[in-house]
Amino acid sequence: MKYKITNACLLSGAVVSALLTASSALAENLYVGSYDSPGAVYDFSPGGSVNTFYSGGLGEPEGLAFNTAGDLFVADSYDNTIDKITPGPSPTESTFATVGSASGIAFNNAGDLFVSGYSTGDLYEITPTGTPSTFATGLSEPGGMAFDSAGDLFVSMDGSGNIDEFKNNGGILSSNGSVFASGLVFPTYMAINGAGDVFVGNNNASGQITEITPSQTKSIYATGLDNPAGMAFDSMGNLFVANGNGTVTEIAPGGGTGTTVATGLGNATGLAIQGIVLPVPEPSTWALGAVGGVALLFRRRKN
Repeated sequence: MKYKITNACLLSGAVVSALLTASSALAENLYVGSYDSPGAVYDFSPGGSVNTFYSGGLGEPEGLAFNTAGDLFVADSYDNTIDKITPGPSPTESTFATVGSASGIAFNNAGDLFVSGYSTGDLYEITPTGTPSTFATGLSEPGGMAFDSAGDLFVSMDGSGNIDEFKNNGGILSSNGSVFASGLVFPTYMAINGAGDVFVGNNNASGQITEITPSQTKSIYATGLDNPAGMAFDSMGNLFVANGNGTVTEIAPGGGTGTTVATGLGNATGLAIQGIVLPVPEPSTWALGAVGGVALLFRRRKN
């Protein structure tokens, strides 16, 4: 059983208004990967029916993330690839890059894609043109990834129960991480809100999500989940969680048990949201006027 700094610029009020209007016209559709091989990606809006977005050419999809152009990137751990899917009436898929044991993925503000190699213990950085390089090595089963608004990278370590933080110093991301939190139970997927709080799931029978403040204070944010395997915030601060039993749970700001908003998603893994309305809960993932989704995270441990 699988267990699982961009450059600033000044914009006129008219330009900002146009960007906000265009962004708010987009629906916040959710995209969920199904780990069952051959894998698939489903899409739906809360309260709407679930549709198959793409099902060809994927092995075991895990991490999902949108870039600012609206293309969906999928970490395929079976094929050791990052696949790029361009939305449309007939979505098209192509191999964007090849890396070992691709698991969690997250974009920084420069458009580089960071990937965790769960089995290799490496982190990879891929340029917008698809050129990969090894960013860090020697990690303990890295899985979930997320950037905060300062550009710091947080990575969950399934093997050690830690979350490591890679500091952004003057636009240069350090490849030497330090322990941000420890003592977690299989922390394999995360999301970060606008306050910089890290939300991490316990990928076991407890079905809990732990909230960790920037001062490293821990509290239980949500309960009653089923091996959560991907999460993302929408523009209203609601947290959506993909569960291993093929459901998606919506958790309102403040936490709690949440509400089931989708079922029948197979072995649900990664989750991303397209069409975020500014301002977004995870500003590190977005430049002004971005149209895309938030990064997500997950991984299922093998018993």
